[in-house]
Amino acid sequence: MKNSNLLSNLKQDIPASIVVFFVALPLCLGIALASGAPLFSGLIAGIIGGIVVGLLSGSQLGVSGPAAGLAAIVLTAIGSLGGFENFLLAVVLGGLIQFVFGILKAGIIGYYFPSSVIKGMLTGIGIIIILKQIPHFFGYNSPEGDFSFFHSNGENTFSGIFNALNFISPGATLIAILSLGILLLWSNVLSTKGRLFQLIQGPLVAVVVGIIYVLISGENSMWQIKAEQLVSVPVPSDLNSFFGQFSFPNFAGISNPEIWITAFTIALVASLETLLCVEATDKLDPEKRVTPTNRELIAQGTGNFISGMIGGLPLTQVIVRSSANIQSGGKSKMAAIIHGFFLLISVLLIPTILNKIPLSVLAAILFIVGYKLAKPSLFKTMYQLGWKQFTPFIVTILGIVFTDLLVGIGLGLVVGVAVILIKSFQNSHFLHIEDNSNGKHKIKMTLAEEVTFINKGAILKELESIPRDTILELDVRNTRFLDYDIVEILEDFSEKARQRNINIKVTSEKDVVDNPTSFIEIFKKYTKSA
Repeated sequence: MKNSNLLSNLKQDIPASIVVFFVALPLCLGIALASGAPLFSGLIAGIIGGIVVGLLSGSQLGVSGPAAGLAAIVLTAIGSLGGFENFLLAVVLGGLIQFVFGILKAGIIGYYFPSSVIKGMLTGIGIIIILKQIPHFFGYNSPEGDFSFFHSNGENTFSGIFNALNFISPGATLIAILSLGILLLWSNVLSTKGRLFQLIQGPLVAVVVGIIYVLISGENSMWQIKAEQLVSVPVPSDLNSFFGQFSFPNFAGISNPEIWITAFTIALVASLETLLCVEATDKLDPEKRVTPTNRELIAQGTGNFISGMIGGLPLTQVIVRSSANIQSGGKSKMAAIIHGFFLLISVLLIPTILNKIPLSVLAAILFIVGYKLAKPSLFKTMYQLGWKQFTPFIVTILGIVFTDLLVGIGLGLVVGVAVILIKSFQNSHFLHIEDNSNGKHKIKMTLAEEVTFINKGAILKELESIPRDTILELDVRNTRFLDYDIVEILEDFSEKARQRNINIKVTSEKDVVDNPTSFIEIFKKYTKSA
């Protein structure tokens, strides 16, 4: 997309970037907290993900930043590698490995994930967003970046919600309900009333109202919002202290094999998460644009290299921010880029104002994002598509909700592959039984376009059930690939066929062969047999 086209969408991209900024800010901080890393490292990753990756990426609506799916890897690596600086070296190397992945065109992997698994991922993340934000909605603190079911403190998603209900903060809950009302009013009523309400987005109004509430509620013991219920951005005293927050990799550890193992792990997991997000974001794109996946891996690798060089966490394209961008009307990559500049400017100029934003207001914003990802109507649609679509869809959701993102996707993918294998087993051939012909039954077996070892059981069962004194016609006119295992079965069956007075006729595109002496030679001639 040309620069002129990018600038022509600013009217939609700027409001969307504001929403993405308010969604990204607490996530950058929370994921850093859950990763056991300095809070500023999460903001660095968010800024690099917005500006650098946004400029290099071919994705028009994807937004990159620190990812919850990497938090456990980061937490473990910082401890096992002997310090944050050694970990940063792993991030730098991981970025270089991702860059190589892109050059080697490994991005094609993203096209091999079933649609049902991608939709399950989106829905599962939507449910997780809602569940994880319920404690914040009521003013109870829980790790913002912890998207797994089991928490490091021994609790889980549901116990955290029950605990929140025992410690409801009246002030945080009041402003969360008010913010939710503003968001619903804005999206369902006011957004259709004029251009002003389209330019000024509901989330911005909700955040401003939340800041005003914090300022006027003061020290009222019942209705005040406490410091731990607010956004927490590092506040530098001057420019020197701001730059003092940056960290740099320890290149002396480049010969350490553990650092290289961590680097490869980061590159692999970050690439997989990115490719899944790219696929999901493209499905949500109203204009149905297709992201070049190899270019995306190069962009992500460059972003991770730069992030690691200046003390940032590893990053990926992330669906929470990407979907918020789409739902807020973003049209081009400028929304992601501008949100990165907003993060940079805010931590430089207005950190004290940002620290007046209640987390419960941000929870209300994320409620809307989560609901749009996990609409009840989608469950009905997937169910109506049949069990082949619904089963991987629901397994992916349950896996994400009750374990974590990568495990849930893995479970959904396994079920999706199992469904394919089952259908392949069932659809290897079509059996048609005709009326008697000269005192013999005539059975026509039409083989599928591709028949592999997976189909051995089904075909063998059909052959064994053929009665004596039968004419068996094997129709291979549509068959392009026949596994040697199947040819071997037919070769073995030919001996039984003679004993049971079964006449075999092979029909190909070119001619018909009666009672072939060698199935191997026949199928080598008319199909690609292995």
